[in-house]
Amino acid sequence: MNRKERRAAGKRRNESGSTAPAFGSAGVSIAGLAAEASRFYGMRRFNEAQEICRQILAAEPGHVQSLNLLGLMAQASGDHRAAAKMFTKAIASDEVNAACHYNAGYSFQALGNRSKAAEHFGKALALGMEAKAANFLLQSPVVTMYLGRIDAKWPLPVTNAELFRTESVAPIASDLFLRSAMETTKLASMPLEVLLGYARAELLRLASGQGQSESKAEGDVDDNIVVFACALARQCFINEYVYGQAPAESQQADALRDRLLQDLTSEAAITPLTLAVVAAYFPLHALPEADALLRREWPATVTDLLRVQLREPRGEMEQRDAIAALTAIKNNVSVEVMRQYEENPYPRWTINPLTAFTADRARGKTVATAEQQAERDILIAGCGTGSHAIQIAQVYPNARLLAVDISMTSLAYARRKTRELGLRNIEYAQADILELGAIGRSFDSIESVGVLHHLAEPMAGWRVLVSLLRPGGTMRIGLYSDLARRVIVEARARIAARGYRATADDIRRCRQDIFREAEQWRPLIGAKDFYSTSGCRDLLFNVMEHRLTIPEIAAFLHEHGLTFQGFEPFDDPSVLDQFRNQFAGAADETNLEQWHRFEIEHPGTFWDMYVFTAGKSPQ
Repeated sequence: MNRKERRAAGKRRNESGSTAPAFGSAGVSIAGLAAEASRFYGMRRFNEAQEICRQILAAEPGHVQSLNLLGLMAQASGDHRAAAKMFTKAIASDEVNAACHYNAGYSFQALGNRSKAAEHFGKALALGMEAKAANFLLQSPVVTMYLGRIDAKWPLPVTNAELFRTESVAPIASDLFLRSAMETTKLASMPLEVLLGYARAELLRLASGQGQSESKAEGDVDDNIVVFACALARQCFINEYVYGQAPAESQQADALRDRLLQDLTSEAAITPLTLAVVAAYFPLHALPEADALLRREWPATVTDLLRVQLREPRGEMEQRDAIAALTAIKNNVSVEVMRQYEENPYPRWTINPLTAFTADRARGKTVATAEQQAERDILIAGCGTGSHAIQIAQVYPNARLLAVDISMTSLAYARRKTRELGLRNIEYAQADILELGAIGRSFDSIESVGVLHHLAEPMAGWRVLVSLLRPGGTMRIGLYSDLARRVIVEARARIAARGYRATADDIRRCRQDIFREAEQWRPLIGAKDFYSTSGCRDLLFNVMEHRLTIPEIAAFLHEHGLTFQGFEPFDDPSVLDQFRNQFAGAADETNLEQWHRFEIEHPGTFWDMYVFTAGKSPQ
């Protein structure tokens, strides 16, 4: 349709009356119009969608959904300048809208404004897109091109020449959202891991100076590739070097590391690519004399890499002396569990999941409830690396938190993250839950999620926590389900039969075996914990794991006078629909006998764990 025909069509539409509802018509609200605009957008009837959006903006100029829709439609037509303008207006109205930041980043990248694109992509990830990053990346044309080449030979390996051809990693290195995601969050995706593993090997080839007749020599590598290598090194640090590697690749990485150490000792030049590639195979803070790297001049991306892999771990070591040992750790199983989490603190989280929540509260968009504003004492029993405690501290700013864990390394990580966020209401201490009864303190609320089942005697630890809970207090507990974790039991048996140990090398080899048998192990491959060394060790190699049933939980609650107050909301809303349908007319979400019957018919319901709240009588 040419311009003349479009004008004629518009004139006919105006003469015959708009197909879109008009604002101010009986019963038509802005929310209703916005829903209709989204419907038209989904049908790709952009003219009607744009008309409605403009009606809404005439009444409410800062309406975020309308501005975002107009931006998306401008993107679809290739007008990224107009799109970026709309997204910028939307962000001015709602600066914590992750979708608008992502969309703005996409348009700024298309316009060649890479710094603004990276800024918006980073904000999108920090504001809630972290969990969706892998799915978005799997839709990238460049990523799908590479994955198609890998799939064509799977499960046989593809050579780097077949995969990257003459361009090396240049096309994928230009994907700014991929770079931002690698820098900030663990990418839990088998296809992405396989692709990034190949990319790392290709960077190793470049940095080692091999194949220079076919490609660029290391010193002439494009800046984009160096920045990409730094981002990949940060991703490998986040996932604790979980990617598989062939023996020849490991030898080549060892040789490059040794060359870097020799150059460091002799004060010879070290290129940014060499440093970044070494950091993609080895944590820099573990290298001898690594502090000498901090005395050299580096590009900004390398400086950021050094901050993550060297300065922050050094800071964590310094934090250890400030953390009190609240109890002795005497139980043999507790000692073994402590050793596991000292070696692999879990989880290595990077993004504060309540960034948008705290921003909205600071701007007065949301107001804390009376319960959230109250002064109270809260115990986090088994805080790990602090994500749980930090979230509770932000929701309850006037609360006094005691966060304990068995691992001093985990606590040091937690303390660093807490200081970064400027929180002042968390006290960290090392303790064994089994020994907490001797601390002489009590609490209004106790949270212990994913911890008790790693004790020698989970019920003994739970009894200790009950003894610390004040009358009228609540506890939030998370325990593994015997029914839901049957695939874990099967995997652990397979691991034992094949002789895998809980070492980094064996965890990597085990994961590669699971990838090759993907159809059998889909639940494992779909688990986020599978994509880091500490997470995989926690999931499949834990030194102690108990699994419980709902009747066992019910019996404990009854014995100790606790009232079951309900399971946490499910990620899948259909679970509650199914539960209510199964007990039509009589469904009671606080009835554990009903939940037991439901779980028997739906054994995957509590795949993560049972997470529930229980209350103690005020008497």
